[in-house]
Amino acid sequence: MSRTEETAEAAGPFTTRLTWRLSDGSTAVWESRAARKRGRLTVRGAGEPKSRSRSADTVSVARLRRLNTLGAGAFAVGGGLFVFGAAVAQFDTGDATGAWIYFAGGLFFNTGGYASLLQSVNAPRRDSGTGGLATRRWSWWSYEPGRIDWLSTFLLFVGTLVFGVNLVGSLLQGLSVQQENRLVWTPDLIGCTLFLISGHLALVEVCHGRPGVLPRDLGWWIVAVNQLGSVLFMGSALADFTRPATGSVLNIDIANWGTLTGALCFFVGGVLQFFERP
Repeated sequence: MSRTEETAEAAGPFTTRLTWRLSDGSTAVWESRAARKRGRLTVRGAGEPKSRSRSADTVSVARLRRLNTLGAGAFAVGGGLFVFGAAVAQFDTGDATGAWIYFAGGLFFNTGGYASLLQSVNAPRRDSGTGGLATRRWSWWSYEPGRIDWLSTFLLFVGTLVFGVNLVGSLLQGLSVQQENRLVWTPDLIGCTLFLISGHLALVEVCHGRPGVLPRDLGWWIVAVNQLGSVLFMGSALADFTRPATGSVLNIDIANWGTLTGALCFFVGGVLQFFERP
């Protein structure tokens, strides 16, 4: 079954949706997030009032389900640990304890970030010959910066790794103010920036262009909640800067509460992600 009359919708250099007419008169629609997260595209037969989903093969569906469960669980647990760690830090029940809780949560964020990248790397691709989705050979890595989903998940994963530098620095004792800002605050700020860029790309992907509001789209809610978490993390990072002149943090309450509420957003996003599966 060949295709003709292809129409692409793009956000800058990235294609987020393709629509084409098949030789039998039906219309197929491929969307980046739906193919990556749910392993499906939409088909409407000639003269049919409603469209139907066409899923990828069982290998791709099973693969995407496993990666989705891993990523959702990792972000939910990581977010929950960050909420706990921020509460410990705010109520002064032990700084060292809070740092170790953050570190454990960071490992789960690393896992969730890599699972998200793997989902993009191994997502089924549109088949120009059949008008369906074709399974790819499993891969642990790819380099595809021309794909918005790959770039978004790659930046997310790198952001979690940079956060890891921040969390390891937080475990070190006896740091000077300059070392504190260089080893803890700077990686925190860079990680938050990468999270914000990744979230913006995810919004562009799900909205097929300029970010908007799609209240009936579960994918939009997941992306929007996570992006709110990234904004709150950025506010926390900015407030956590240590003044060189006094050695005091700009605003420890904003830093702790920003981390707590931001982490709560990632926890909610992880829980919602369980339902966005093939």
